[in-house]
Amino acid sequence: MIATTRDGHVAVIELQRDERRNALDLELCHAIRAAADEAVAGGARAVVVTGRGAAFCSGADLTGVHGPEFLDALYGMLHHLTQLPVPLIAAVNGPAIGAGTQLAMACDLRVADETARFAVPVARNGMAVDAWTIRTLSSLAGAGPARRMMLAAASLDRDAAVACGLVDSAGTLDDAVTWAHEIAKLAPLAIAHSKLVLNGSAADDEEIEQSFAAVWASADVAEAAQARVERRTPVFEGR
Repeated sequence: MIATTRDGHVAVIELQRDERRNALDLELCHAIRAAADEAVAGGARAVVVTGRGAAFCSGADLTGVHGPEFLDALYGMLHHLTQLPVPLIAAVNGPAIGAGTQLAMACDLRVADETARFAVPVARNGMAVDAWTIRTLSSLAGAGPARRMMLAAASLDRDAAVACGLVDSAGTLDDAVTWAHEIAKLAPLAIAHSKLVLNGSAADDEEIEQSFAAVWASADVAEAAQARVERRTPVFEGR
């Protein structure tokens, strides 16, 4: 159902429910969350999420989306990903529909190949998504595309998603992994602080202040200063 591979400080999580076009069910939601936690606990500094086969994630498995247990698992997983201290990159291969678009948005950055397509077709299926989904979509893609997707059940292909900002760059899984390796060389505490601010709210102000102070007191700041003196690339340890 899911597989994780590791290359240095980069972990790749692959959804492997391709017989269902990687549709999310209760078990897969739990598996994604657990795999991400394990990657971070194992020292990954960047995580790539992708799907096996012809789809990134075709949405929620419509045979079981109505129960509160599934909704708790889905939204618990999505919001948990936004709170992890390391950046996640969605390598979107093929359709990312409904919960697939949500999963891509729960990641911090998105790389999409030419077959990618994004949609949140709740207007077609009579369902609803939470406020975080709609507000995040509007923040990333802009108010116009978000309104068309939510109110008129419009979809975005890869080029349109890149043009509006929902997708950060066009590319393949290999491109996403290459980017992840570049990010993994950057200062982990600085990245964790920036992610906390980007995804946080006023309720997180105290934690943000503590994070800010911790970054400035870290050995990584001293390492960057020393590297400038020695005219070399700094080696960050996240401490």
